[in-house]
Amino acid sequence: MILNRQRRVRIPVAELNRFLGVAQRRLRVPAGAVTVALVTDAEMKKWNRAFRGKNRPTDVLSFAVDGPAKTKPKQSRGARPKSPSPAPAAQYLGDIAIAPAVARHNARRFGRTFSVEMRILILHGILHLLGYDHETDRGQMDRREARVRRDLGLA
Repeated sequence: MILNRQRRVRIPVAELNRFLGVAQRRLRVPAGAVTVALVTDAEMKKWNRAFRGKNRPTDVLSFAVDGPAKTKPKQSRGARPKSPSPAPAAQYLGDIAIAPAVARHNARRFGRTFSVEMRILILHGILHLLGYDHETDRGQMDRREARVRRDLGLA
C-alpha cells in the first residue's frame, strides 16, 4: 500500500502500487507486508536527523517492524512512524518512507525518469526490510538489487 502524505510532487499512486505488487512478488514478500509513505522533505529531514544523525532530507528510509534497523544509510534506527498494518504482524515487514522531491532531484542527477527513480527506491527499501545492508555486507545487497532491477526493467 502506498500512502501519499505530501503535495509538492504529483505522484502516480496507482501505477506505483502496481509496481509495489510486482516487486513484492519478485522478492517473495507477502502482499500487504510493506507500506510505503510518500512524505515531505521536512518530515524526511526530521527522521534522517533522529535515526541517522544527518541533518538533511534523504530519498528513502526503511523502518523494520522487528526492531532497530540493521543498515545505516537509507534505513532508520529505532522506533518507526505509526502506520496501518494491513498484513498480520507475523508477516508485516515494515514501512518505507520516500521523499518524492528528493527522488525527483536524484532522478535528474542520475539521468533517470522520475518514475524509474521511484521504483528503484521502493525496491531498495524492500531489500533493506528483508535484512540487506549495503554498508556492512560484501556487496550482496548491491548484486541482488542489480539483478532484480534488470529483471524488472529498471537497469
